[in-house]
Amino acid sequence: MSTPDLHDVSCVVVAGADVDALRQSVRSVLDQTMGNVEAVVVDPGADGPARDAARELAADQPHRVRLVRAGDVLPVAAARNLGLDAARGRYVIVLGEGELLEQHACRNLFDAARRTGAELVAGRWTRLTEGGGKKERGPGWQDRLHARTRSVENLCDAPELVTRDSLTAGFCVRRDVLDRARLRYAQDLDHSEVLFGVEAALGVRALTLVPNLITTHRSAPAPAHETPALAAANDRVAGLLVSLGRLDLADLRERSFLVDHVLPCARTFPRLTAEERRRATDGIAPYLEGRVDARALNALDPVERVCVRLLADGDTDGVLAASYALARPGTVVSELTEREGKVYWRADGLDDPRVREVLDVSELGHQHEQLAQVRLLNRLTRCDVEAGKAVLEGRVVLPGGLLPDRPPLTAWLDVRAHGARRRGFRVPVEEVHYDGGTVLWRATVVLTARLWNLGIRDRAWEPRLRLAADGQDVTTELVAEPETVGQSQGVGVTGANRLELRLAPRHRAARTLRAALHYATHFRPARGLRLRLRALRKRWDGLSGKGVKLRVYRRALRRLPVSKGSVVFESHMGRCYGDSPRAVHQEIVDRELRLRCTWAYAASADGFPDSARLVRRWSWRYLWALARAEFWIDNQGFPHALDKPRHTTYLQTWHGSAYKRMGFDEARLKTQNAPQREHLRQAVDRFDHFLVRSEHDVNTLARAYGIPDERLLRCGYPRNDRLVAARARDETSGRFPRPSVAADLGIPDHKTVVLYAPTFRGLPKTNKAVQLPLDVRRFAERFGDTHVLLVRAHYSEAAALPVCPPGTVIDVSAHHDVSELLCLADVLVTDYSSIMFDFALLDRPMVHFAPDLDAYAAERGSYFALRDEAGGPVVETQEELLRVLATLKQADRAWAQRRRAFAARFGAYDRGRAAADVVDALFGERFGNAERFGSTAKRDGA
Repeated sequence: MSTPDLHDVSCVVVAGADVDALRQSVRSVLDQTMGNVEAVVVDPGADGPARDAARELAADQPHRVRLVRAGDVLPVAAARNLGLDAARGRYVIVLGEGELLEQHACRNLFDAARRTGAELVAGRWTRLTEGGGKKERGPGWQDRLHARTRSVENLCDAPELVTRDSLTAGFCVRRDVLDRARLRYAQDLDHSEVLFGVEAALGVRALTLVPNLITTHRSAPAPAHETPALAAANDRVAGLLVSLGRLDLADLRERSFLVDHVLPCARTFPRLTAEERRRATDGIAPYLEGRVDARALNALDPVERVCVRLLADGDTDGVLAASYALARPGTVVSELTEREGKVYWRADGLDDPRVREVLDVSELGHQHEQLAQVRLLNRLTRCDVEAGKAVLEGRVVLPGGLLPDRPPLTAWLDVRAHGARRRGFRVPVEEVHYDGGTVLWRATVVLTARLWNLGIRDRAWEPRLRLAADGQDVTTELVAEPETVGQSQGVGVTGANRLELRLAPRHRAARTLRAALHYATHFRPARGLRLRLRALRKRWDGLSGKGVKLRVYRRALRRLPVSKGSVVFESHMGRCYGDSPRAVHQEIVDRELRLRCTWAYAASADGFPDSARLVRRWSWRYLWALARAEFWIDNQGFPHALDKPRHTTYLQTWHGSAYKRMGFDEARLKTQNAPQREHLRQAVDRFDHFLVRSEHDVNTLARAYGIPDERLLRCGYPRNDRLVAARARDETSGRFPRPSVAADLGIPDHKTVVLYAPTFRGLPKTNKAVQLPLDVRRFAERFGDTHVLLVRAHYSEAAALPVCPPGTVIDVSAHHDVSELLCLADVLVTDYSSIMFDFALLDRPMVHFAPDLDAYAAERGSYFALRDEAGGPVVETQEELLRVLATLKQADRAWAQRRRAFAARFGAYDRGRAAADVVDALFGERFGNAERFGSTAKRDGA
């Protein structure tokens, strides 16, 4: 007969060696906002301060803390089972040593269980990061698993519950289920919590996930020490899944273990001693033997596949080299071997097709790199310090394909201070020579320097090796393991395994002077002065903050008188000099109108016109220019917080017709509160004129943003005047010669130019590199001889492109004006980006590669069905895309009529004179060309 429920939740805590951790864990239980919670503290039987602390805790709170004593000294698993037997709560939580419950954890779990009838409820957990600090982090896969509260009826809907170590913390389970399913911790496993969590997920009848954080302060991982023991627990879990016929989950479990444990273990190798690396390899290799098959490795990157293979082979030195490649992507760390057009990590074992498949690293693209482009591993092999001098020796990996003729080498060390780019000196390399697939070198560095080179503060100096051969040179950082450097004075290793030097003054007088200067700047009054200066600097920086600038703009600058004839231009929030604002500006310049033009830039003024005044976005001069301007012209929106002055006319050219729902049609905006929607409304109400290129724009964009008809200019987009002219030129004189941008990019006339321009899929990421849906490497392999692929990422993103054969793939994301690229392209590959509406004006083939079309349309909503209206084929897979491109010349005839109808519908007002019409409508005859204003460029910073 089971014990009746006396509490809602029982929290089992095993007293370990850390007394403070025990007290904090129990305190986190007692501090729960849910009152009917007990702490079951298990005394594992060992004498010591932890036993005394457990007794004190039980004595202080006898009604909420119960002490369970073990007769003999018990392992952790047995002690936990003792706590489960003694628990009296309806639900049970088990806390690991040092783990803490969030304040509302029990309430969140218990409420979810009561609402859904779940026998197990799980939430998020975090653990301390490596390095001994206080930072915590949860695994990335938790974000998707715990995105919302949901009941899980089938583990296929939440496979991470059994394929990852999800249920090792942060969950509660009904106490009666423990008895019904005979759930206990396996006492023959070091990490029995891994198996217990999986058995619990498989044994319960109802399971609920919540997005709340439940436990924190889980102990930091120690991959090199834990992974062999975790491998045994993972073996038991995989066997359990196989015995239940869940082969799919067992395969996922094996792959996840490689990612979550094996690879993190390999990443720690540079920080370990040789003996620690050997023990880790010996512990993991037996587990990996027979498990490193193609199914488990296919989901990994090339270097990750090789690293797992080397661990399985017991190659400790090879794993160390691979770990440097994992930490420094794109670095060549091994002597690559080329065979039958493929590049392999090493030459050994290539006769075995299975090994050859794993060691194939051709997709890394190292075979296409020149010496000046490649990143080479330069590993320190010797560091001896004596009499103020450091003798350094190293080995640089140099694959034979880089310098096949082995020309003479020259080398030197560049030694520079951290945080001071110009401060440094050069050290000659005494010896450098080839040694098979490596370069060996030796140099002597004097660990003293003149005082004015060192400065007052202690500085760390980083040496880098420069290698030059055959008119090319490459710079390599010096990496080292701590044991190579040892405790040598003046030499150390950073956390990233970079070698660093600590230089001292050269002469006694200099050392005395430096010590005096150091004291003068570090004794108590100087420290106080530094704190005051720091506070003043913080307040000064605050005066340049957006909040202060906004208040000054609204209260003072906006009231300044208008500067007649001044125009402020901005394109894509200052990221580029392009789009319709550029076309309007060029029309003004061509007509020599008496207007003073100012362009705003976000980060760099490179590429912006010399004929205009340039101001950095959100600088004081930017606000001054906007406050006094007679005209604002942009394509996306000046900052919403900046009210338009009464004397200003605002032309919004916009940046593309709409496929996805925009403005107040967006579901995201419909769920916002009234003040947020009103903020957007006020920003849109600033527009005096809004350009449209078809009645589709009127019925979508204008309606969605609530722009009245009298503010619409039905003249088309000025940026598309170039496209209309290009089509007319194609019809009269053909496609050649190509635009000058082709020569700038090095594109020969015989190659077909394919422009790939996908849309933006998320919220702004500040130019964070993203993985493109298109595998550009496969494109290069298939069409590299006859085509060149131009990749144009969205202006809010940056493309992460692999290394491809020269001249096959070119990143043009930084090119200012996309219209120039459209005129150059023979084919457009896009998804549902608005660029399709512009390219259709050229009457050239386009293909819609949209693998997520249905999901995107369901999430964002769309104004029409792309498959029904598209002016080119819509494909969803790489294979379909490559097949369409291979037969595009023949198949395009069937799309010609639909493409022209597409262009006519969505670009009816694009007639080739939009820029002229805009200038006429906006400026009229007020600004003739009788007088020209100065064209001297003024570049104003922040």
